[in-house]
Amino acid sequence: MAKHEFGIMQADPESGKRYDEYEPEKYNCISVDDKYIEKIADEISSIDFYWHTLDIPAKGIAYCGVTLIPPESIESVITVLKNNSELVQLKEMFEKASAENKWVIHFGL
Repeated sequence: MAKHEFGIMQADPESGKRYDEYEPEKYNCISVDDKYIEKIADEISSIDFYWHTLDIPAKGIAYCGVTLIPPESIESVITVLKNNSELVQLKEMFEKASAENKWVIHFGL
């Protein structure tokens, strides 16, 4: 099954640097089945993220790429995840990132 990976970045992304390498172990990522991300894709499509680098601001996740999720967007994601019993672990990870004011990285399909 197709999976998305989400992890907390210990250091803020650097301006001008691309985050194209698939490194889920570096960020202690959790895997989420694509069928669950498909269900929330429309709801998160209006949230501000960055695709691959801080130089590419975008709305919604880079579905087949790398998404950098800034601390100021995390509460919006948590709101989407709040009533979804299938994504409890993901919501908890976002809550931890929010409490620590950390960025989240997403590796798409």
